[in-house]
Amino acid sequence: MPLVAGVDSSTQSCKVVVRDAETGALVRSGSAPHPEGTEVDPAAWWTALEVAAEAAGGLDDVAAVSVGGQQHGMVCLDEAGEVVRPALLWNDTRSAAAATALNTELGAAAWADAVGSVQVASFTATKLRWLAEQEPESAARVAAVCLPHDWLTWKLAGAPGLEALRTDRSDASGTGYYSAVTGEYRRDLLKRALGRDDVVLPEVLAPTASAGHTSSGALLGPGCGDNAGAALGVGARPGDVVVSIGTSGVACAVSETPTSDASGTVAGFADATGRYLPLVATLNAARVLDATTRLLGVSHEELSRLALSAPSGSGGLVLVPYLEGERTPDRPSARGVIHGLTLATAEPAHLARAAVEGLLCGLADGIDALKAQGVAVNRVLLVGGGARSEAVRRLAPVVLGHPVLVPEPGEYVADGAARQAAWTLAGGEEPPSWELAGTETYEADPDPAVRSRYAEVRDLTEGV
Repeated sequence: MPLVAGVDSSTQSCKVVVRDAETGALVRSGSAPHPEGTEVDPAAWWTALEVAAEAAGGLDDVAAVSVGGQQHGMVCLDEAGEVVRPALLWNDTRSAAAATALNTELGAAAWADAVGSVQVASFTATKLRWLAEQEPESAARVAAVCLPHDWLTWKLAGAPGLEALRTDRSDASGTGYYSAVTGEYRRDLLKRALGRDDVVLPEVLAPTASAGHTSSGALLGPGCGDNAGAALGVGARPGDVVVSIGTSGVACAVSETPTSDASGTVAGFADATGRYLPLVATLNAARVLDATTRLLGVSHEELSRLALSAPSGSGGLVLVPYLEGERTPDRPSARGVIHGLTLATAEPAHLARAAVEGLLCGLADGIDALKAQGVAVNRVLLVGGGARSEAVRRLAPVVLGHPVLVPEPGEYVADGAARQAAWTLAGGEEPPSWELAGTETYEADPDPAVRSRYAEVRDLTEGV
């Protein structure tokens, strides 16, 4: 059977999985770390991909490859195809003032109508504005702008000139100058950001279109952004919400219709199948659990046991988990706070449960924001490192108000890229049907009082 490879070039590392194209069975895998920091020379991504691919047994015997990658960011190339400066990543916030300025100039509602999302510092358009203002000599050298996964796909194809750059809808929809509804770049918005629009932008490919071939002859898929890759990796379909609890928290849904949220809560991205992927991101997710283990001096397993031993609602104890400020709601200066501390609730078990419930309440707010945009929610799939916690798995249906499906831990962005590669190879209207192994369903009666109590105190925190 033909083999396909999927690559996840994430913020922290590069993962490569090689799977059977027909069944999706994992054949082999490898990984390599990325350098730390929010500004990275793309050459480091290429080196990591080569190391990860070698650890995965090489790519010479695969029939197709796709690259999923960290969304947003900015990779600028000159006329010769050389990088103009180190790439700025999605989590580099130096363009926050540029985002504010762009939103003020055009208006939040106009941005949402034009490209589905209000501008934030993650988006490429804001980074281009920053570059034009702060490094005009570098900005003047820019001949092409692309994203991390675009650049790696181009490198796999042999870097055959700027006009050969390719991307897909999911990643293009996070640039701030592409409309997933019309399928067209908004060069007027690119000019507003960079000050000119005479630069090469990657061609936006359809979900199964080829981006070329590798040196060994493997077909290259269009690639995708990481959230779209994860949704494809878990086989999400319209009506599914994927809740990811990692360094950040994400609630995103596969939808047949686009969204346009002028409040900026919901980003109107595209998915990797030709549909849409409205998304809400929070800053405080799995690290809330990490912080609570340190506070209590216990392991994650003990934290979970303690949380499950306390009553629902933690006896009125609420942890609002804005430990790093918060992105949704937009409160970058907010701080975490504990409410309802009494002699009765001053117990490790109550604090453990309040931490898990607070984390889940933030994500439940995100699902509500998706519903407010008309997004259907039929199933919730829970993934990410935080899903390893038994307390999170068992309390999720109580707080989120829906049964929760939990696949076994995996590299779902790389898996999604591999599935896209198989789809590019086989063609057809829908991606190949790969069984999602080891999925467990968690069901429980919702307890609306948990969220009601959280809502009472959510805004009573420093920095709001």
